[in-house]
Amino acid sequence: MDYGRLQPSEPGGSSRRPLHEQDHVASAPSVPSKGKRDKKLIFISALALVLIILSLVAGILVVGLKSRAGSGTKIPHKPTQAISRTCSKTLYPTICVNSLLNFPGSLTASEQDLVHISFNMTLQQLSKALYSTSGISYLQMDTRVRSAFDACLELLDDSVDALTRSLGSIVQIPGGNGNAYAREDVVTWLSAALTNQDTCTDGFSDVDGAVKDQVADKLKDISELVSNCLAIFAATNGGDFSGIPIQNRRRLLENDISAENGDKLPRWLSRKDRRLLALPLSDIHADIIVSKSGNGTVKTIAEAIKKVPENSERRTIIYVRAGRYEESVLKVGRKKKNVMLIGDGKGKTVISGSKSVQDKMTTFHTASFAATGSGFIARDMTFENSAGPGKHQAVALRIGADHAVVYRCNIIGYQDSLYVHSNRQFFRESDIYGTVDFIFGNAAVVLQNCSIYARQPMANQKNTITAQNRKDPFQNTGISIHACRLYATPDLEASKGSFETYLGRPWKLYSRVVYMLTYMGDHINPKGWLEWNSTFALDTLYYGEYMNSGPGAAVGQRVNWPGYRVITSTVEANKFTVAQFISGSSWLPSTGVAFLAGLST
Repeated sequence: MDYGRLQPSEPGGSSRRPLHEQDHVASAPSVPSKGKRDKKLIFISALALVLIILSLVAGILVVGLKSRAGSGTKIPHKPTQAISRTCSKTLYPTICVNSLLNFPGSLTASEQDLVHISFNMTLQQLSKALYSTSGISYLQMDTRVRSAFDACLELLDDSVDALTRSLGSIVQIPGGNGNAYAREDVVTWLSAALTNQDTCTDGFSDVDGAVKDQVADKLKDISELVSNCLAIFAATNGGDFSGIPIQNRRRLLENDISAENGDKLPRWLSRKDRRLLALPLSDIHADIIVSKSGNGTVKTIAEAIKKVPENSERRTIIYVRAGRYEESVLKVGRKKKNVMLIGDGKGKTVISGSKSVQDKMTTFHTASFAATGSGFIARDMTFENSAGPGKHQAVALRIGADHAVVYRCNIIGYQDSLYVHSNRQFFRESDIYGTVDFIFGNAAVVLQNCSIYARQPMANQKNTITAQNRKDPFQNTGISIHACRLYATPDLEASKGSFETYLGRPWKLYSRVVYMLTYMGDHINPKGWLEWNSTFALDTLYYGEYMNSGPGAAVGQRVNWPGYRVITSTVEANKFTVAQFISGSSWLPSTGVAFLAGLST
């Protein structure tokens, strides 16, 4: 990989990440497959139409159209004071004003009404974009373009779901949960929807042609609308400290903690899930057993996932017996909720793939295993991508599931090993191996008591542990590495004088990473952090270090970027702990995973 090819876009825009999407267009076109794809597209199109209608109806119900007189009113040349004040809080005020003026009820709406209207309007536009984009699936596409297109459809579908859940959390509509409103949930889901659009755009960054142009046209202004929706909601429902979520309610730490075996746990998962993570394997009763030898329920993990019921509130446990599983498509999709995948231990139960961007697909689609269904748990397994350093971007594990837990697992690859794509995630006692940007993405994620191994990269490469791609200051995302250990693998240790290793570099404009109470080996470059390209994001990023130890932790020669800081305040550091950064509406105390809610070790 040639570092001279880094070309982030202008500040304020969506910066390209060529290391992750530098794919080549395949020369031979492929005909879209029939059968399952056609049925799926028909379903997506029908669902999108229903959502458009629902969002319009919901918008009218929410606002209430305070009088009949407004029905014949022409759109004014100037916005109302409420619209002006609301849109002044956003990054894209012109689009905000124009979109709100054209939505029913906006002319008589209060500022609080406009929050609801912005959700309805954004959901309507997302649904239209999903419907119209799925309508061009018939076009001839080569392998690389088809990969980007299919990723966009999946991500749009996920975004529509995120907006629907968000709307259901702030106002009672069919399918919503009315009074179960939680600010942290809504900000998380909107942040994920914005990340989805960014991933879709990145997938097309290095291709050209009619499909890319048509998708861009159909998704015009979608990212800006989601960003505005997030800004309006965040400004109305609480503050932010440099983009760090601050709890609205000062709760006693004891109320956020469940204690078992003397360990402090934040309230994340149910008590039953906590026990599941603490129980020995012999005491766990699996719903589905995977065994290659045939002495289980099924022989493949794909078959096991297919048996999981959709949208189930009940935990489904899949036990995967020891063995090496090399299957082509392994994904726990969005509708496969509350899945727990448990193996016989690190290095014993191994899920391995070898896809890379060299196979003419987006980074998003290279994952050996992916999970987007909320409540996903993985325990005692290895996720590996064996493509090797010469194949560049090759993901071992991609997580986009909300309230996801990865416990006592190995994640092994080279470039882009672990893709923490979106939503809230927690990693504990896991080992992560890689070279370039090997922990990357835009989730709100805490890695705690993990061992992070830098490997020997290719000639002329530099190791970068993180590449965080927060692109909007209102997103509650970032990577928190707490009480972990940074090591060099033996091959790097033997030649570390020839290769530099950095804590991270800014993929997008508001990149955010912190290291707290973490041991750093002497393979860490004294500078600490690496530029993405020249001065890009150096004054808008948030990179922090708090009370780290080891020969690589000395901060005397660290970068002097405006966005970098040595954290000295426990109040500031605490904002990146489990209790404050990812606990949200109480999703963690359940696992049986021992973890720290606060800073103390």
